[in-house]
Amino acid sequence: MLGIVSRKVLGQSLGRIRPAVWALRNYSSAEKQMTVRDALNSALDEEMSADPKVFLMGEEVGEYQGAYKISKGLLEKYGPERVLDTPITEAGFTGIGVGAAYYGLKPVVEFMTFNFSMQAIDHIINSAAKSNYMSAGQISVPIVFRGPNGAAAGVGAQHSQCYAAWYGSCPGLKVLSPYSSEDARGLLKAAIRDPDPVIFLENELLYGESFPISAEVLDSSFCLPIGKAKIEREGRDVTITAFSKMVGFALKAADILAKDGISAEIINLRSIRPLDTPTINASVRKTNRLVTVEEGFPQHGVGAEICMAVVEESFGYLDAPVERIAGADVPMPYAANLERMAVPQIEDIVRAAKRACYRSTAMAATA
Repeated sequence: MLGIVSRKVLGQSLGRIRPAVWALRNYSSAEKQMTVRDALNSALDEEMSADPKVFLMGEEVGEYQGAYKISKGLLEKYGPERVLDTPITEAGFTGIGVGAAYYGLKPVVEFMTFNFSMQAIDHIINSAAKSNYMSAGQISVPIVFRGPNGAAAGVGAQHSQCYAAWYGSCPGLKVLSPYSSEDARGLLKAAIRDPDPVIFLENELLYGESFPISAEVLDSSFCLPIGKAKIEREGRDVTITAFSKMVGFALKAADILAKDGISAEIINLRSIRPLDTPTINASVRKTNRLVTVEEGFPQHGVGAEICMAVVEESFGYLDAPVERIAGADVPMPYAANLERMAVPQIEDIVRAAKRACYRSTAMAATA
């Protein structure tokens, strides 16, 4: 009798515990997190493990494990022949990387910031980008140029520029700009496997950000297609395009807009060149409005190219003028208060979307 009672009590206790255990398991599975830094590190590690032709080179990528710790643990695992510390000479080691790619290796060249890629732009543009065309397809240049791009915080004009539009204007290059950990893993793998030169524009302020990540993304075979944007949030009233850090700003702006009854569709471009104009135009034909967001300078920018692509293909669907949000047309100020004014903020996106929807503050007050 005592045994029966004990089993009954134990059963009731387990009945109360099991739902809690299952809830915990489901929660941990659904909320698996990974930082952008770890996503990039794991992608490099897996591609170097899968292909002995892949190697990493740049300033402080080895002994120091990367200025931003992207290459942490790789020197110890793969040795100094595949993780090469270079002198502070971008023109020198970029040229070596391009030459290695000519001979069939797959270099990943890290710039401590893409501002320093200006020292090596001749190798990137005239050697890497044009050789396949000029050789009638006989020479492939499978090389990745990667590093932080755009504004960080308090580093001044010479370390804060966005080069998406610069490199995006050059035929022969592919230009990628990840936002989330999924983007970072999938796009870096795609870049390393691609037979053409790829500019991989990261963001310093996103390295430490954590994002939910699925088992599919963690699989070593995971890879994202180059040239395909992602709809991060569906909406019906206005399309907002963004890339890199500005995707997060756009998503936060969408939350604010939703409180005012405006449903915003957020497109994470992922790829600057090639640009996924079909996805952008399909969204605009649904929402009939467009806001483009970028950190770079407004003149000849990524947003300008998107605006023209929509005007050319979907002009008849627009119910309002296109709104373009970009960085201020000045070198980046050093002072924190001026720096904030020079970079797009969430409230700028909100105001632009409301203008596109004819819901600006002035009109609302009049009504």
